[in-house]
Amino acid sequence: MTSPAFLPVHAQVAEIAAGRLSPVDLVEEYLARIERWEPALHAFVSVNAANARLAAEAADKAIRSGHRVGPLHGIPVAIKDLVEIEGEVATGGSAAWRDRIAPRTATLHRKMMAAGMINLGKTHTVEFAYGGWGTNQHLGTPRNPWDPAVHRAPGGSSSGSGVAVAARLAPWAIGTDTGGSVRIPGPGTGSPV
Repeated sequence: MTSPAFLPVHAQVAEIAAGRLSPVDLVEEYLARIERWEPALHAFVSVNAANARLAAEAADKAIRSGHRVGPLHGIPVAIKDLVEIEGEVATGGSAAWRDRIAPRTATLHRKMMAAGMINLGKTHTVEFAYGGWGTNQHLGTPRNPWDPAVHRAPGGSSSGSGVAVAARLAPWAIGTDTGGSVRIPGPGTGSPV
């Protein structure tokens, strides 16, 4: 089998359901890729490695014991830093909110976790998701992974999420779109790195 990081989500779901892929191995594969490529790509604001490993172990045990909660149980996801998770820093891409702790958890995140998805970490966004270039001069700009030699902006306020998926640092990522923030990044499919 090819590296599970290069499988589309529906194939990962099928492999987990068939018992040929463990959520533990899947999360470890992505964490290894993040460790290797994140310094160059700058897609993540924070990586949730310890909690992702715990969630993967729990998902693996639940699935093996017949307690699968749905098709996305055990699938990792990256979360745009606009989505709040109670008790965690939520910068919204702003240096002014660098230490802001979210007072509640967004319904989107609650529903994904209830479906058994595993949070790998938070991805970069432009300040308050207000801009289409994907650049953030205060907290850093993700690099388009298709040309590591030349810094090219990935575009859109969901730039970190777009880079994370394109570089196979996550199989799935949450972005938000008001004026093109999900449609603009589009650095492609497959993996450049």
